[in-house]
Amino acid sequence: MTPPLSAKQAREQSEHSLFSGKSWKWSPQAWPLPVALSQKIRDLAAAAIPFYRAIDLLYRKSWSDKSILRNEESSAPWVADYFDGGKPDWLVRHGRSHAVRSSMPAVFRPDLIPHRGGLALTEWDAVPGGIGLTANLSRLYQTEKQPGMVESFGEALRRAAERFGGKAAHMVIAVSEEAGTYLPEMDWLCERLREMGYSIRTCNPNDLKREGEGLFLGGLRIHLVYRFWELFDFEEVVVMRDLADLVESGNLVVTPPMKHTQEEKLSLALFHHHRLQPFWEENLSHGQLRTLRESIPSSWILEPCQVPPGAFLDGPEARGRKLTDWTDLAMANKRERSLVIKASGFHQSAWGARSVVIGEDLSGEDWKTALQKALDSFPEPVQIVQRYEKPSRFKHPLFSDQGEEVMESGRVRLSPYFFNTGPEAEWSGALATFCPSDKKIIHGMKDGALMPCLAV
Repeated sequence: MTPPLSAKQAREQSEHSLFSGKSWKWSPQAWPLPVALSQKIRDLAAAAIPFYRAIDLLYRKSWSDKSILRNEESSAPWVADYFDGGKPDWLVRHGRSHAVRSSMPAVFRPDLIPHRGGLALTEWDAVPGGIGLTANLSRLYQTEKQPGMVESFGEALRRAAERFGGKAAHMVIAVSEEAGTYLPEMDWLCERLREMGYSIRTCNPNDLKREGEGLFLGGLRIHLVYRFWELFDFEEVVVMRDLADLVESGNLVVTPPMKHTQEEKLSLALFHHHRLQPFWEENLSHGQLRTLRESIPSSWILEPCQVPPGAFLDGPEARGRKLTDWTDLAMANKRERSLVIKASGFHQSAWGARSVVIGEDLSGEDWKTALQKALDSFPEPVQIVQRYEKPSRFKHPLFSDQGEEVMESGRVRLSPYFFNTGPEAEWSGALATFCPSDKKIIHGMKDGALMPCLAV
C-alpha cells in the first residue's frame, strides 16, 4: 500500500479543488483493486474500441439499409431510428459523413459498479470529466503508472491531430458554460501538457470563430478541438455547425467526434437485443463478447409500441408474466422492480444521474408514473430500463471533519480511463467514488469521497 495521505495534506488539497465549487471527503488511502478486478478492467479496455467500432458499423448498415450480416440477409433500419430520434438533421448528416466514419473518441470511461456477481457497466462515457482530477490525485497518492494519465491523454490528442503535425498542432480544450465545474481540471491538464511541449489551452467553445476554411481563437489557427460539452447543448454552443463543416472539409479535428451514436446508453440495450446477437458474434471476438456480456446488465429500450396478439416483448416480467406492452411493467411487484430507468442521451437529464429512477425504491404508483413519463418522452429522449445490480458494501478509511481517520461503510463506483493511443485502448488511471451506504445512486457528492485506484 502506498504511504498514507495525511489529514493536513488532504485539507490543503481541498482548498485547491480541481472541480469548481465542489467538495468531497478525503481518504488517507487509495482505493485497492485486487488482481482479478484489475484483469476485468484490462479486458474491458481491450473491448472498448471494438465495441465502439461495431456500434458505428451497425448504425451505418442500418441507415443505409444494408444487411447487418455478411452471409445472410438481415436488415435493421429500426436501429438508426432509435439513434436518430430527436436529433437535428444537420447532426445526423454529420454523424453519417465520410469525414467522421472511422473517428473514435480520444478517451473512453466506463462507470463500473462492483456487486455480488461481478462488475456492472452502467454507462460508457465518451465525454468524461475527471481526467485532470484523477491524474492529479494519482500523483498525490503516488499511484501513477507509466505512462501517466497526462502522457496518455496527450498521446491520444497527438494521434487525433496527426495530419496537422501531431504534437505540433494547435489545440484547445473547449469547455462549455454548462460544464464549467470541470474548467479548473482542464486548465491543470493544459498546463501539464504545455510543459511537455504541446500547444494547447482552454477556452469557451463560443470563443472559437470560423474564418473562411479555418477555425481561430484570437489570431491563432486551431487544428484540434477537444470537445467538452454534450451534443444536446447545440443551441448554446452556437459554433457546432461551423465545426461540423470544417471537419467535413478536412480543416479541423474534433474529438470526441460529434457522432450521436457514441453518446447513447441505448447501445447497451442494443448489445443485448435478441435480434442483434448474430451481428455482435460476427464483429466481436469470443473474449470481447464474454467480457461485455459479463459486465453490461440486461437492458431494454422503452418504446410506446403495440405487438400483435400472441406476441410478447423481450424484457423483464411483471407478476411473473411476460410483457405485451411496456405499460404492463407498471404491475411489477417490488422484487421485479429491481430495475433502473434512465435517459439514453442527447438530453439535459441524461448526465449526472439526473434522470435515474430505481424501481425498488418507489411505491407502485410512483413506479407507474415514472414508467409512463419515460414512455411519453420517447424519442426526446429515448429512455432505457436496465437491470439494477445492487452495489456491494465496503469499508474504507476516511478523514472526519476533525481530521481523524475513521473506518466508514459505503458503496463504490469505479471509473477507469481508457485512452485511444493504439490498436487497443490503454488503461491509465481510475477514480473511485465512495458514497455512504444509504445512497443508491453513486456519484460525486459532498458526503462522498473521491480517490485514485491502486492495483494490489
